[in-house]
Amino acid sequence: MLHRLYPVLGLLGLALALAGCSSLTGSSGGPASNNAQGYYKIGNPYQIDGAWYYPATDWNYDETGIASWYGEPFHGKYTANGELYDMNALTAAHRTLPLPSIVQVTNLDNGRSIQVRVNDRGPYARGRIIDVSRRAAQLLGFDNMGTAKVRVQILVSESMQAQSLAQGGSGSQMAAAPLIALPITQVSAQSLPPPQAADAGAPGNPPAANNDARPAQPLALTQPAGANAGPPAGPGPSPNGTPDGVKTVPVTPTHIYVQAGAFGREDNAARLKQRLDGIGNVQVVTAKVNGAEIYRVRLGPVDSVDQADSLLNKVINSGVSEAKIVVD
Repeated sequence: MLHRLYPVLGLLGLALALAGCSSLTGSSGGPASNNAQGYYKIGNPYQIDGAWYYPATDWNYDETGIASWYGEPFHGKYTANGELYDMNALTAAHRTLPLPSIVQVTNLDNGRSIQVRVNDRGPYARGRIIDVSRRAAQLLGFDNMGTAKVRVQILVSESMQAQSLAQGGSGSQMAAAPLIALPITQVSAQSLPPPQAADAGAPGNPPAANNDARPAQPLALTQPAGANAGPPAGPGPSPNGTPDGVKTVPVTPTHIYVQAGAFGREDNAARLKQRLDGIGNVQVVTAKVNGAEIYRVRLGPVDSVDQADSLLNKVINSGVSEAKIVVD
C-alpha cells in the first residue's frame, strides 16, 4: 500500500472524521469492522520508474502473470481511493483497473481461487500484475513464498455494483450488497484444507524480498473525489464450506515466459526476435485475438519467478520497455 498525499484541508477533514477510530484494531484486539470511506476513481495516465500506466475501464480484463502481496508496513494507511488498507481484508492493488473493482484471483499452481476488492494502485515491480493483501495471499496459499502464478479476471456485475455504490452509495448500502460482501477475518482463526489436485506451488522470492518496496504514487493520482466506497462485510462460510469463499478449480500445467511484444504483422515480430536472439531462447508464437492473428515474441519458458525477473530485466535493459512476464 502506498503513502498517499492529500491536500492539507482534505487531510484535516479526514482526521476529524476519523477522530474516534485512529487504527484498524477493535476493542477486542482484532481488526475493526469499519474502514475509511473511499471513493470511485479511474485516474489519469501516470509514469513510475520509466514505465507508463493507463488506468481505464476494461470489462474484458483477463490476465495471467505473477502476483505478490503486501502487509504490515502499510496496515492502516490510505489506499489510492481513500480507504484504509487492512491486511486482513480481501483486497488488492492493481495498476490500471478502476477503483474499486472486484476480481477473481486464481493460483494456477494449487487451484485456490478467491474474489478480492481492488482499492489501491500497484504493484510497480515490472514483473507483477497484482499485489494482494496478506490475508488474500494466505488463502491463495503463497504467503510463505512471496509470489505465485495467477490468473486475474474482472467480475463485471460485481464491479459495476461496487463502483455504483462508491459513486453515490453509503457504507450501510455497501455492507448490505451480497455481491461485494468480501470478508474481513482474523488470520489466526482459520485453517485451510489441502486443495484438490495441488502441486508444490509456484517457486518465487521470499516474502520480504519485494512485498512492501513500492514507490510512492504521483500526487495527481491521489485526489479524493468525495464519494463513498464503504467497508466489506464480515466473514461467512462459502457454499462449498471452505473459509472466506475459497474455491478450488482444476490445475493444469503452466509455464512462465517473458513476452517482449505482440504484433499484427509477422515481419515486425521477426525483427524483434532477431534483436533479442542473443539474450535467450526467443520464439514467435501466433495466437488469435478477437479473430485477428497476433504474433507474440516470447523468451523462455523459465523454471522460476527469480529466473523470469532476471530475464525480464535483460530484455528491458535492451530497450524493450513494454516487456512483461506472462504465464501460459
